[in-house]
Amino acid sequence: MLLPWELLILLSLKGCLAENTRHGPVFTQEPSDSIFPLSTDDKQVFINCKAKGNPPPHYRWKVDGKEINTRSDPNYSLVEGNLLINNPHVINHGGVYQCIATNTFGTVVSRDAKVQFAFLQNFSRKSRNTVSVREGQAVVLLCGPPPHYGEIKYSWVFNGQQSFLQQDARRFISQRTGNLYIAKVEASDVGNYTCAVRNMMTNATVFSSPTPVVVRRDGKHPQFASIEVRFPDTLHVSKGSSVKLECFALGNPVPSISWRRADGNPLPGKIKINHSSGVLEIPYFRPEDAGMYECVAENSRGRNVARGQLLFHIENEFTLKDAHMAIDANLQWECKSIGKPRPTYKWLKNAHLSDSGMYQCVADNEHGALYASAELKVVASPPDFTRRPVKKSTVIQRGGEVVLECRPHASPRATISWWRGGELLKDSKRQTITVDGTLRITNISKSDGGRFTCVARNQFGTSSSTGTLMVKEPTKIIIPPLSLDATVGQSLVLPCEVSGDSSLSPVFKWFFNGKAIDFNRFMLPSGDLMVRNIQLKHSGKYVCMVHTEVDTVSAAADLIVRGPPGAPEGLLVTDTTDTTVQLSWGSGPDNHSPVTMYMVQARTPFSIGWQTVRTVPDSVPGQMMHATVKDLNPWVDYEFRVLAINSVGVGEPSTPSKQIRTKAAVPKVAPVNVSGGGGARGELVITWEPVPEEQQSGEDFGYVVAFRLLGSSTWIQTVLVSPDASRYIYRNDSIAPLSQFEVKVGVYNGVGEGRFSRVVRVFSAEEEPSEAPSRVWARAVSASDIEVYWEPIPPGSSSEKIIAYERQIFHRLIWGMKRSVAERVRITNTTALLTGLKGSTVYLISVRAQNSAGLGPCSPALNITTKKPPPSQPPGNIEWNLTNSKIFLNWEHVKAMENESEVTGYKVVYRQNWHGRTTVLETNKTSVELQIPSGEDYLIEIKALTEGGDGASSGPIRIPKMSSKFRILCSMQMIGVGIKQRGSGMGALCVTNPLCD
Repeated sequence: MLLPWELLILLSLKGCLAENTRHGPVFTQEPSDSIFPLSTDDKQVFINCKAKGNPPPHYRWKVDGKEINTRSDPNYSLVEGNLLINNPHVINHGGVYQCIATNTFGTVVSRDAKVQFAFLQNFSRKSRNTVSVREGQAVVLLCGPPPHYGEIKYSWVFNGQQSFLQQDARRFISQRTGNLYIAKVEASDVGNYTCAVRNMMTNATVFSSPTPVVVRRDGKHPQFASIEVRFPDTLHVSKGSSVKLECFALGNPVPSISWRRADGNPLPGKIKINHSSGVLEIPYFRPEDAGMYECVAENSRGRNVARGQLLFHIENEFTLKDAHMAIDANLQWECKSIGKPRPTYKWLKNAHLSDSGMYQCVADNEHGALYASAELKVVASPPDFTRRPVKKSTVIQRGGEVVLECRPHASPRATISWWRGGELLKDSKRQTITVDGTLRITNISKSDGGRFTCVARNQFGTSSSTGTLMVKEPTKIIIPPLSLDATVGQSLVLPCEVSGDSSLSPVFKWFFNGKAIDFNRFMLPSGDLMVRNIQLKHSGKYVCMVHTEVDTVSAAADLIVRGPPGAPEGLLVTDTTDTTVQLSWGSGPDNHSPVTMYMVQARTPFSIGWQTVRTVPDSVPGQMMHATVKDLNPWVDYEFRVLAINSVGVGEPSTPSKQIRTKAAVPKVAPVNVSGGGGARGELVITWEPVPEEQQSGEDFGYVVAFRLLGSSTWIQTVLVSPDASRYIYRNDSIAPLSQFEVKVGVYNGVGEGRFSRVVRVFSAEEEPSEAPSRVWARAVSASDIEVYWEPIPPGSSSEKIIAYERQIFHRLIWGMKRSVAERVRITNTTALLTGLKGSTVYLISVRAQNSAGLGPCSPALNITTKKPPPSQPPGNIEWNLTNSKIFLNWEHVKAMENESEVTGYKVVYRQNWHGRTTVLETNKTSVELQIPSGEDYLIEIKALTEGGDGASSGPIRIPKMSSKFRILCSMQMIGVGIKQRGSGMGALCVTNPLCD
């Protein structure tokens, strides 16, 4: 196989050789029939002609059979092969032109080309006679166009109006003659009529003298429909052209025109009928449009029919092929045209009826002549293997068949003989020499290998060419792939192992369902095919194909992949009730494992995804395609889907069904967690958990609350129309505190009333506490904290159930009392810590109890003063010394001011970095020794201790990590003392000692 770049070079070389091959002229562009407009702007006419040949041809032209002398006639000149006509004249230069191309190999002539010039002369200015016609009769006004050539369009002008006369069912203008036909003359037709002729190529328009028309009113007589405008009896139409048929009738009343085909077939849809049915146009004429067409003109006096045959005209088409023939050989050229009517033939050689040069066949019929040309070369040469030698080396398998070609270039054809070594080969059972010299050997054995020589002879000489035949052992697949069944997700190997000639390298190719598999992804070194994670798409036919230089063998196997079933199809929902629906469906693909059962799932606006529903039967077998879904909720929108199950697993779900709504029903679910209690005095509070919307079973859902005093036989009921209601309060001042009631809550909807909940007992509201807590006392813990203690109200002292206590605190101001805090504390606590208070401040404290009905009376107010605040000055002049893992700290004593608590000691707080565990050390001295592991950074703060709380912090002191081999003394001198230290930030003065052992 050639590489792409080799193929490109070969094609380019072939093109160059073809261009350089010497041959006679062949037309690539021939002149064609043309019409040129003659106007003052057009001074030249160009007629095309171009031929290829080697050597390049030269050109001559003929007009009407006479050769044009471009040197002596100034109106003609040649531009390459094209003919240029300067200042053309309609009489002198119109005619039939032919182009003639000639080189050393011969001459060819082009087809005839008719050249004509479009023109339009003026009408005669002679006045026209008046036309007198009775009203109701028909009239034809003749146009009489002047001399012209080219496509013409006719129009008429009435009474000098600027617009042309409009055609209708009564008036018709023939585009064949230009005549104006008026089927029935009316009084309004009186006036002057002018014929206008327009040349469509030159765009020139000329007008005739007006024709006066007068109408006499001496009688109106009905007239038979007479067809005056007819189309030809026979008309030849070429393929793709457009044909127009005219038909118009005169008569009184005005005849109607209709068209039809004589064979009864309907008119083609592409047909256009215009001008009130007077013109039928068939565009893009094709063979099926041919036939007999009829025009029917009809009025109340009778009808008339005009007929015409449209014949499909086939243009001449044929070609001749060049022939290179050996000397003394025979040649037959066939000149056969498929034109209609049948053409006549003549042969030209070098453009004349004689025996020399290029050959041309001319097929001629009434529609024109068609030329085909070809070149005949006679060749005489000895055998030559230069271009096509015997194949140098041929490799074939033992038992196979080989064909050795011998195709030398020779003219006439050479006689061929084959030799193996020095032995002349003759036809035998296994070897044959064909007519064209090819050697065929069948059932080849190892002994057939060797050198084969083809010898070619003719009367001009002898030549030979030799090639070598090598015989190899055939390739066999000894372990072919076997047909297998597999399950989705498995992996398997399809084997393909071969034996053969050791000198050959087999190439393995695998095909899946006729398409090659990408070996880079799947191939194993041995030629086996591994398929990992098998899917359903891997089912099919696998073919292992082994190629060697001499043969190709293959083996096939089918792989069936079993997987979960495909999705069921066509799910339908019918027979909907309040709790059931009927489902039916069609089976999907079983994917080579029979469906064992179906599972039905449903989804509602209230569910989380798809849920499996109960069916009848409980388990839907694989052969059943329908089921009843039960236990649905009434008045709920459902979607359903079905999944098939086989031995492999659960398949894909079907397309969900259309959403349906079950019918409404009486509610079946009663409220749950009915309870109550609490509230204000004289209230019965009843609570419950609302019924979910999906269980309300219909529209207009609500609740019925029923209750009665324990021991009473009469129920009191109330209706709540809100489906979201979860609480009802019955108020009656006559209800004694903590009265016991029996309570139940029912449901209803638009269909009816549902069930009540079970009866539960609920207490009415209790009274507010009537007693205040006793033995309330307090102590100041610090400058900001006070701890309060009290005795709880003893159980059973009243009917109230205490649930919390509220403490109230006031601080005394010079000008009176001001409320500060009111907090509730749970009943389990009889102490409370008040924080965030001001130091050296007097507070009044009282406590009162709370139950579900409200707050009780306050205890007598207790007077207590917080302690003095701690010193605002932090410890200063801190020095520290680090030796190995010990830190020695010293600082100045903090002296409290008169309004501050006395210092009783100090608190040293230290931790690793910023996030380590905090350690606190208290001391009554102004120095401390800390045992700290080396290798970590530490942060240290120092505060003063007082009964009023902790004083201001010294700010963080950072102790950097140090190696145990060093002792570093680093003293930190705080900038400023006392209160100024707070705003100073961190500063450090570090002194490094000399290295010590």
